[in-house]
Amino acid sequence: MSNKITTLFGIKYPIIQGGMIWNSGWKLASAVSNNGGLGLIGAGSMYPEIFRENIQKCKKATSKPFGVNLPMLYPQIDELIQIILDEEVKIVFTSAGNPKKYTSFFQEKGITVVHVVPGVKFALKAQEAGVNAVVAEGFEAGGHNGRDETTTFCLIPMVKKELNIPLIAAGGIGSGKGMLSAMILGADGVQMGSRFVASEEASSHINFKEEVIKAKDGATQLTLKDVTPVRLIKNKFYNEIQTAISKGATPEEQKEILGRGRAKKGMFEGDLNEGELEIGQVAGLIDSILPVAKIIEDIIEEYQEEIENISTTKYHF
Repeated sequence: MSNKITTLFGIKYPIIQGGMIWNSGWKLASAVSNNGGLGLIGAGSMYPEIFRENIQKCKKATSKPFGVNLPMLYPQIDELIQIILDEEVKIVFTSAGNPKKYTSFFQEKGITVVHVVPGVKFALKAQEAGVNAVVAEGFEAGGHNGRDETTTFCLIPMVKKELNIPLIAAGGIGSGKGMLSAMILGADGVQMGSRFVASEEASSHINFKEEVIKAKDGATQLTLKDVTPVRLIKNKFYNEIQTAISKGATPEEQKEILGRGRAKKGMFEGDLNEGELEIGQVAGLIDSILPVAKIIEDIIEEYQEEIENISTTKYHF
């Protein structure tokens, strides 16, 4: 399976693991890379020394390409960037900020740069900034999300129409069928987060993983739109914040309720009541916690089966 994305990253399959906070440590990233995809270490939930440790352990665990996800609003970003250079990381996915700030700097150091965007306008800005590829993330995605609520099914062809660089689809993709659908719509590859949360190698708490596989249709909701839009599993904390919003809570009051460490409390420490449980709508299709090797094997097998169905009779009229 060779295309623009596999060639760009030097990987077997055009599958990128989302660099999710509190989920994407070295064990998950190395497992995805060892099984043909591109693993990403999620820097957003790591102190600099922990970030360095995860990169070093990942290098020992895999000889395959891997990268890091770097939120540009991270308060100690200069320290993280120096670690990326020190450890000779060759792939950086940037998010939550202006891609112009670091793209040329990274590329001058021989680093491939990909930027995550929620819409066409931001995709064009990323292309103008010179990034090597773009991740277009639809409204279905878990965690921090765009305000425009454009679904992946609509977003990908709209972005594809305007871009000249490789396009990676994200949001609501967790299976071979989903991967093929995204590729048909114009994507060159896919990024999956939620499916890899429910893996044995994810660094998140088992309580959170089990809550993900219990999730059904309608279990998640985008909230905190006046602060930072985020998709969560509905729990006690979610109900508290929604009640406050319905009563007219200001952004400042919402931030006060949110406090600090909610995501860590929920996803890493396993507090299902008071924690922030960030996951995508595709959780409703995930019913098991599996090793990464099995997850990728199932995705590729289903992808190839559906291609065969298309070429035979299943979709003929």
